[in-house]
Amino acid sequence: MTENELSYQIIGAALEVHRNLGAGLLESTYESALSYELKKLGFNVKQQIYLPLQYKEINIENAYKIDLLVEDKVIIEIKSVIEMHSVFSAQLLTYLKLTNLKLGLLINFNTQLIKDGIHRIVNKL
Repeated sequence: MTENELSYQIIGAALEVHRNLGAGLLESTYESALSYELKKLGFNVKQQIYLPLQYKEINIENAYKIDLLVEDKVIIEIKSVIEMHSVFSAQLLTYLKLTNLKLGLLINFNTQLIKDGIHRIVNKL
């Protein structure tokens, strides 16, 4: 399954979570619910993955943390905020570059319409 096909399934699962839970809950709630929906669809989902970073001569063990990684292809960054900031997109793009992955989804569940909270971030896709 390509990254684009996978993202279509992820967005469908996010719609299901938002339809059932609505806005205003903690990010961890949406993360767990989305992970559940994706696993129910048969996807390999990893949560809260700490990844190392090599900086010059040092290795930083827990340099950054990915909310969800689906099928080792798509990074999902979960938010539940009133206002999106450009730094969230920049953060996800950095994660994509560090992992050499091509596609990330930035999903803000704190919106009236979830379609307004979904942003695709690409790295050489």
